[in-house]
Amino acid sequence: MAVQTFRDTTFLDWPFLDDRHRAFAADIEAWADVHGDALHRHGDHDLDGDCRVILKALADGGWLKNAVPDADGRLDVRTLCLTRETLSRRSGLADFVFAMQGLGSGPISLFGSDAQRARWLPGVASGETIAAFALSEPEAGSDVAALSTTARREGDGWVLDGTKTFISNGGLADRYTVFARTGEGPGAKGLSAFVVDAGTPGFDVVDRIPLMAAHPLATIRFTDCRITGDRLLGEPGQGFRIAMATLDVFRSTVAAAALGFSRRAFDEAAGRATTRILFGAPMSDMQLVQAALADMALKIDASALLIYRAAWLKDQGAPRVTREAAMAKLYATDEAQSVIDQAVQLFGGLGVVSGSPVERLYREIRALRIYEGASEVQKIVIARQVLSSRTGGR
Repeated sequence: MAVQTFRDTTFLDWPFLDDRHRAFAADIEAWADVHGDALHRHGDHDLDGDCRVILKALADGGWLKNAVPDADGRLDVRTLCLTRETLSRRSGLADFVFAMQGLGSGPISLFGSDAQRARWLPGVASGETIAAFALSEPEAGSDVAALSTTARREGDGWVLDGTKTFISNGGLADRYTVFARTGEGPGAKGLSAFVVDAGTPGFDVVDRIPLMAAHPLATIRFTDCRITGDRLLGEPGQGFRIAMATLDVFRSTVAAAALGFSRRAFDEAAGRATTRILFGAPMSDMQLVQAALADMALKIDASALLIYRAAWLKDQGAPRVTREAAMAKLYATDEAQSVIDQAVQLFGGLGVVSGSPVERLYREIRALRIYEGASEVQKIVIARQVLSSRTGGR
């Protein structure tokens, strides 16, 4: 399914991107033009089936290998961002499928041992394994330190008990990265990360959660769920660090998905404005319309600058990009909401017709301002980082 052709690609010439990224962007764009139909839902009857179709298309195209580290052990964040930006312009669900392969296996990519990476990551890259990231709980979303799911030692293994909710790919995933309280210290100091297979006795999918823009989401429960010791990632008590470092990488990619939504909304709005005749002239001749398009273009470029700055910095070897990733995620998702809302306005009545591109984008963007840290949380993160730099980390 071809996307509008007036898309601005000048950002690819920015110094944040290398020639290999420019070549990659051209390759995935060309592939998506040819295979775009496979990236869309074909009905409301089988969400899981649609996800599997998309996963296979991405695997066959070789794109899932970018969700895990390369042969040198590097996870290239700029490539992740370019992938999500390209996919989200076509299909929010396709972006979701790719993103969850990366986020769900991210703790393994970043903190797994060589043996764990060799055991679990190839299946993610080939699409044979569907991954999930199980952090949120009914009473612990933004406040990760308040997690109550427990993991207690028993012999050489661990026993998990507790409930996780709003888990993306819940009920669909083959393997979950699960964060649980192991008690090495109070609050955030007492968490650990584990890898749990969906078929493990004591693991249950309690409820599937429908969303305004359909994505697989569920509440899952662990009841006397026994796993072997080699399922622990890193060391006991490192769970909070693992979770935050993983989000440090993938928050920039959430922003990139929002950027893709923004670009598609702008393309649709610009196309509408230049082809619709209003009062005897193209709609784009009206100064108010020009002002709206200018605001949209400004927000898109500012978002892209923040996103690729954060991704570039991480790819240069920065140990943490907490401030930069939070800024990118906050600004790009909030402003994407504004850009898409303006696109709906420019379409008039057609903008709220169910199934139209801008109406679909209007539903798709809303969740991005919440998951992987709501906008309000990003403001707190940014403020703490700024204050910490002024006080020497006190």
